[in-house]
Formats: sequence, C-alpha cells, structure tokens
Amino acid sequence: MIPINKPQIDENERQEILKVLDEGILTSASNSGGKRVQDFEGLLADFLHVKHAIAVNSGTAALNASILAAGIKETDEILIPSFTFVATANSVACTGAKPVFVDIEKDTYTMNPLDLENKITKKTRAIIPVHLYGHPAKMDEILEIARKHSLIVIEDACQSLGSLYNGKQTGTIGQMGCFSMYASKVLTSGEGGAITTNSDEYAEILRMIRNHGMVHGYDTRIIGFNMRLPEISAAIAKTQMKKIRLMLEKRTVNAKKLGELLNDRIARKYLVLPQDDKRVKYNWYLYTVALINNRDRVKKFLNDNGIGATVYYDPPVHQTPYYSKFHNGKLEVTEWASKTVLSLPVHPSVTENDIELIASKVVEAIKS
Repeated sequence: MIPINKPQIDENERQEILKVLDEGILTSASNSGGKRVQDFEGLLADFLHVKHAIAVNSGTAALNASILAAGIKETDEILIPSFTFVATANSVACTGAKPVFVDIEKDTYTMNPLDLENKITKKTRAIIPVHLYGHPAKMDEILEIARKHSLIVIEDACQSLGSLYNGKQTGTIGQMGCFSMYASKVLTSGEGGAITTNSDEYAEILRMIRNHGMVHGYDTRIIGFNMRLPEISAAIAKTQMKKIRLMLEKRTVNAKKLGELLNDRIARKYLVLPQDDKRVKYNWYLYTVALINNRDRVKKFLNDNGIGATVYYDPPVHQTPYYSKFHNGKLEVTEWASKTVLSLPVHPSVTENDIELIASKVVEAIKS
C-alpha cells in the first residue's frame, strides 16, 4: 500500500532521541522551554521569517492557546470554515465561544470571503481561516474584511507549513499562526504544534498559557494548561527542520508529475485538479482532486490496488452530531466538496513509479 502520508524519519532523528534519553532531561517546566524546544523554535522562526515561534504539544493546543491569548470570551463568535478537521471548531467551542461556519470556494477549498463578510455580527471577535491541504486561503480579502470590522485573524496553518501567499509564509500573515506536527504532517514530531507571531505581547502570553500561566515557578498569572512540547518530540522536530526544504521540494516534484499525468483528455471531463494561483505556492501536503461523480467507487478501486487514496472531510464539521446544533442552514460548496474530494499521496517517500501507478489507476477507474 502506498500510504496517504508517511513520516520522513531516519538515523538523524534516532540519534537525537538517544541523546535526550542519555541526558535524562525529558521535558522542562521553565517559561522558555527545554533546550531542544528552544532550538526547534529558533529554526522554525528563521524558516518562516517571523519574530516568535512558541512550541506546544499539538496543533489543537496551538489553536486553543491562540484563542485564549486573543482574549476571546464566552458569547463571542469566531468565524471558521466547516470544511476542516474538527480541531478548529473544538478549539473555539472549548473556550465557550461560538463557532460560526463559513462556506468555502471551489478553487482552493478554503474560506469564501463573500460568505465570511455576510456572517459577521456584533458578537464576532475573530476569524480563523484554514489553509486546507496546503492551499493558502485568500488572505488579502480576509485581512481587508478583518481590518474593516476590527477582527483578529488567527491562521490555521496546521496543514500548510511551507506554503506561500504573496511571497509570505502561511502562518505569518495574521496576528497569530498555528501549526501541527502530527505524524502525517509535512514536518512531524509525532504529536506537536507551534504558534507563530510577530507580537511580543502575544508571545509572552502564549508562553504562559502553555505552562499553566506561570513565568517563575508557582506564580500563575493567567489561566493556562500543560501544553508543553517534550524534549524527545522537540528533538525530532529540530532534526526535521534541517531537511524541510528537501522534503517540500520532493512533494512539489511529485505533485507536478502527478498533475501532468492526470491531465488526460478523458480524465479531465471527470476530474477537477488543483488550480494554480499566481499569489500562492503550495506545500503539497495533499494532492486533492474532485470527482464529478462516483468518488467513493474510485476511492475503493484505488485502495484495492494498493493506493492509499483518502477522503477528508466527510461529513464536514457542521454536519457532525455535536456541531449540527450550531448551524441550521446549508453550506453549498462545503457539502459539495465533502462528497467529491479525494486526496492522493505525493509525500517524499512516493517514487516516480508510484506516481505513474497512481495516475494510471485513477484514469483506469474513471474510464471504467
């Protein structure tokens, strides 16, 4: 089976883990984090060209901490897409705020700025655009709406490390950006996350939030939790940062080749391929297509032939049992996407022969 994603772990990560075990310092409750946490934060900040990177223990923690740092309170509303992993909504709901679901656009599967502005009320405090599958959301339009209505923008960049929007790294465009280092992501630490910001004030608050609100010992100053990234996880992430450019380059090569092979005359009638936009550069976390019909049949055919094609996200968040109570209307494009999208593997372990097999089987499934 060609998996949908695979962590790129080699001897360098193993050696860094062994060093942590030999030293015996597995974590740190200091405000600045452990040695390897600090090393990773520095490498990430340099890569993204951002002032602060604050490591935490998951992408969900990154989102939750950012919402808390922004001062969001109960009864506040936060605008998010429904076409995303549920962590985006959970991070809002667990603060007591209300997630308000915004429809997406077909070309990027990201937040539709027109529907976004239509959903703003007097209770709206923030916008969380999600750069889904590595596709950057339309940040120019979103930032203009945010400025117009004095709203905070927290980017959910959990899937978009390395994606660019107008030459800027995603996660560095809003007030805060959130990243995930889950096992399937472009860069992994097993479990882990990070928040980026150019604000000294937000950075100080975020470091307290991840460590029970403390600065020096038992001096809790604000509400906080244990969101610390352990040193073993940081050791993996630190080592991964040293090869991030090579991993992104391989994804780009694979995605370009797959796109060329899928540009088949018959297949084009039934497939919607990822669209280029002069404002963006994708990290190709996932190569996601939409099928005009028979998505589930094509997925089964590919799985039966050893290709880990996967559907994200069906159902969308607003149609899940818990979140259906937050939303009564339809999200037309979101619901279309949930029934048509199919993600294909292009991670660095995918070979040229694998790409040829994936493309040929997709075309075979469509033609049959």
